[in-house]
Amino acid sequence: MELVSSSKAFGGQQRVYRHDSSACACPMNFAVFLPPQAEVGPVPVLWYLSGLTCTHQNAMDKGEYRAAAAANGVAIICPDTSPRGEGVPDEPENWQFGSGAGFYLDATQAPYATNYRMESYIRDELPALVARELPLDMSRQGIFGHSMGGHGAITLALKNPGRYASVSAFAPITQPSTAGWSRPAFEKYLGPDEAAWRAYDATLLIADGHRVPDLLVDQGTADGFLQEGLRPQLLELACTTAGIPLTLTMREGYDHSYNFVSTFMAQHIAWHAERLIPA
Repeated sequence: MELVSSSKAFGGQQRVYRHDSSACACPMNFAVFLPPQAEVGPVPVLWYLSGLTCTHQNAMDKGEYRAAAAANGVAIICPDTSPRGEGVPDEPENWQFGSGAGFYLDATQAPYATNYRMESYIRDELPALVARELPLDMSRQGIFGHSMGGHGAITLALKNPGRYASVSAFAPITQPSTAGWSRPAFEKYLGPDEAAWRAYDATLLIADGHRVPDLLVDQGTADGFLQEGLRPQLLELACTTAGIPLTLTMREGYDHSYNFVSTFMAQHIAWHAERLIPA
């Protein structure tokens, strides 16, 4: 790992690293906040997955997570949202696909299958790397995210039981296989057979028997993507049917921006800490 930057905050360290990724076949950047407790020993890990058009920088600059992370003694890791760079296939004119829009899946279709392997990157490669290099307790991991990242957090937690002790989301895309802004991306990444899409759809994973112990979701009522893209009622129905405890809070007047995310960030981190740190 190459240290790109490091800055002290709330007694801890906000860092950015770069490394060569075998999963994505290109260099990748990620941000990590190490709370002051990491100077004493390994700390629990919270993975934060960002949304469409974002990089690791958005949450680092706008998420306002450091004070809560330091208070609760948890590390926050913010990976990038897609592979990037020369030779990585992209559609620069399309903000819902390509660079910044990896959807946390492993693409199977040419020419995207070589680089767009974000599920393998988040699930396997990056955890193995940080476990070797940073003071992290990988037996205590949680995951959360926003929008596309909320979709990624929930699907990764559902498919990897025992890996993540906690999962939450801000305004997640709950059923990307039928949402207008994600269906075209799924077809390009995964092909026209919609049966292959089920592995990356939270509601369908739940219908197929995947489970998490409980789930926390916040959603703004003034979110412009609420009715056509996000549709939390579909996740609520799936969880109710499956008996998964879901705390879904509709936040009156909040939109889809980081003003919304940062408002409730500390509550989410505290919720995760309750599940990651023994009383």
